Formats: sequence, C-alpha cells, structure tokens
Amino acid sequence: MVSTQTPVCDFGWPAPDFALPSTDGRTLRLADVRGPRGLLVMFICNHCPYVKAIRDRLIRDTRALQALGVPSVAIMSNDPADYPEDSFANMKRVAEQFQYPFPYLYDASQAVARAYGAVCTPDFFGFNADLQLQYRGRLDASRKEAVPDARRDLFEAMKQVAETGQGPREQIPSMGCSIKWAVDNAP
Repeated sequence: MVSTQTPVCDFGWPAPDFALPSTDGRTLRLADVRGPRGLLVMFICNHCPYVKAIRDRLIRDTRALQALGVPSVAIMSNDPADYPEDSFANMKRVAEQFQYPFPYLYDASQAVARAYGAVCTPDFFGFNADLQLQYRGRLDASRKEAVPDARRDLFEAMKQVAETGQGPREQIPSMGCSIKWAVDNAP
C-alpha cells in the first residue's frame, strides 16, 4: 500500500464526461448523475483501509449532500488483477451490503481516473452546479482510524458550494492508497 495525497484544487476546472457501468446494471454518464446544485465525484475502492475507515461517515455525508441538491457518484478505477477484492462482482456486493446511496461505477480502462487526475482512494472532486471544480480535499481529519468529533470538511465545503457555487479557498488534501494502475496504464 502506497499512501498518496491529492493535489491542490484547480478551481473552475470542468468535470470530464464519462460513460461507465454501474453496479445496479445501468451505464451512467456525467449528465445522469449531476444535481441542481453540484456533484461530488469520488474515486474509491473496496480494499483500501482509508476508504474502509471512512465508509460510514461517507455514506452519512453523501446522504446529507443529496438532500442539499448535490448528489454523489463513486468510481472504482483500480486494476483488480492484483486486487481481486476490487472486482466488479465485489463492487456489487459491497454496494449492496453497505446500501450505498450513490451509484458505484467501474472504470475498467482507467481512462476516467486519468481524465480526472485521480491519484488515490479516496479522492474527492466537488463540482458546483456548472460542473466547475470547487473542492479537492479530505472527508475529515480521519485517516485509517476515525477521529472523534472531526470537522466534516467535505460536507461543509460542498454545503458551501451548494449555497454559493464557490468552494472554500483553504482545503486540506485527501490521503489514501494510490490508484492501482494496470501495467499498461502505469504513470
């Protein structure tokens, strides 16, 4: 496991489109998942201890953001050849087991991760209603273990985006396991 931090937010950067299979059997595009006040695009996976550590709070916060008009979508871009826990079949199992309140999409070619510049799991991209990037930070102060009463950085930032269209200027990077690139896609 290689820990990686996300880069600084590139404010105003436009969300790249995608068409990816979902664990619920649909193929979804960016236009299918955007909301009236924004969109949270998350790169997560099944095996990463950072993702596992935040999963309950991630579900809580994505539900709360949905109520504010900011839906979420999760994308799994790891190569499951070396990480079978991240297979599409296991993605379906995890999405059902934890009742994900967001679509969970499979980026088998890793092209969407490349287009977004995703570097780790979790990697959060918070867009405003015009699909311009406004947040690229952490969920909260937790890493592999929950921090009691941690400030909800992601939720507060995306609430601000929903209300004003602008994200906070001060953002703390997310940290997680590096994206597991296929040999042919390695940076």
